[in-house]
Amino acid sequence: MDTIFYTVRAINGDYAELVTDSGQEHSITMFLLPEGTTLGSRLKLEDFQWELVNV
Repeated sequence: MDTIFYTVRAINGDYAELVTDSGQEHSITMFLLPEGTTLGSRLKLEDFQWELVNV
């Protein structure tokens, strides 16, 4: 699986609205994301595991 980078563009209750660097949108439950994920966080999805990354 390829590595995909996302930015959290909105948090709506229990869901985060994400956008990839290429502009694809994705919605996911906050439960699956790393602790500390907030609005504007950069996330990396690799091998079905989420990781917070620094810019």
